[in-house]
Amino acid sequence: MKAQMTTAAGNGTVASVRVWDVPVRVFHWLLVISFGAAYLLGDSERWRQIHVMFGYTVLGLIAFRILWGFVGTRYARFTSFLHGPRAALRYVGSLASRKPEHHVGHNPAGSWAVYAMLALGVATGLSGYLTLNEFGGDAVEELHEILANTWLVVVFVHVAGVIASSVAHRENLARAMLTGYKRGDGESIRASVSSPRRPIVGVLLASAVLIFWLGSLLIGGPTIIERSSQATMAQTAEDDDD
Repeated sequence: MKAQMTTAAGNGTVASVRVWDVPVRVFHWLLVISFGAAYLLGDSERWRQIHVMFGYTVLGLIAFRILWGFVGTRYARFTSFLHGPRAALRYVGSLASRKPEHHVGHNPAGSWAVYAMLALGVATGLSGYLTLNEFGGDAVEELHEILANTWLVVVFVHVAGVIASSVAHRENLARAMLTGYKRGDGESIRASVSSPRRPIVGVLLASAVLIFWLGSLLIGGPTIIERSSQATMAQTAEDDDD
């Protein structure tokens, strides 16, 4: 069992329960890094190769998450956070009350953010691939930018929701995605059974991403340097003409 700090609360038992397994946490933070870096480097011609590297990483991570959503642990599976729009609205409304709904895994509003970010990640990555290979012209390139900006808006909404839920529940949900632990009850404790395969999958995922990054940097490094040199030479030529 993965539970700690068990205390009595009302008529039941409340404990700190391992909810987010290692693969989910590794995926989450690598996606944060990859999307953030890709977005920041999106307008830089000099660092285009690095932007592409992070873009491909996003697609690979999402492919893993979709697979893990079917074969992963209980709270990682999509079946554990299939909530309709009414449930999401009801949860948002409960945050303003003194008795907000408590969910061990993803809450209804958070689940919609997860699905939106997965969908936007795939769409942004594919449109970026088409743009890189000059398919669709300016229309696809503009679509790529719109999708990336929309994803960023969803991220801000998601972060705001995490903060609001953390305050309402008096529980640090961001820290839970670092440690894996959240408050749970007896049922969630029984559902959180340790398995040695989870950390191994997480380590393999992180290793695969790091190896891909290293390989991309080694291969793309000369391209970046060459483009930088060409840009410098072009700038120097313009200055000489002036």
